[in-house]
Amino acid sequence: MAIIRFVTTAKNNALDTLKTAIDAGAGAGTIKVYNGTQPTTANDAITSQTLLATLTFSDPCGTTSAGTLTMSAITQDTAADATGTATWARIADSTGSTVFDVDVTVTGAGGTLQFNTTNFVIGGPVLISSFAVTVP
Repeated sequence: MAIIRFVTTAKNNALDTLKTAIDAGAGAGTIKVYNGTQPTTANDAITSQTLLATLTFSDPCGTTSAGTLTMSAITQDTAADATGTATWARIADSTGSTVFDVDVTVTGAGGTLQFNTTNFVIGGPVLISSFAVTVP
């Protein structure tokens, strides 16, 4: 097993690069939540997956400290676009350029992004209470 340990400055620099990518463009970045199979890489196009909801970051999206990028308030989607089971999300800047993808699970199931339910209903609200990215 490989072990790598970064100093805090390196962690923060990496996360600041991520933050800058989310904040790129004239507005706030987005979190688009989908059903179906998560693409193999964030470079891959979305194909048969259905967009369930779009949430919007604050601009700037958050702050970095002690190896963690803690997102500021995220604006909820007041009316989900479709009914389905959320399985992954794509984080993008305000122009729609992809920054990274994450898995989605229910709270406590270990996903990168966790919701109280992954069963989204068209027209229903979708809310993220907190979101942080940590470099180990």
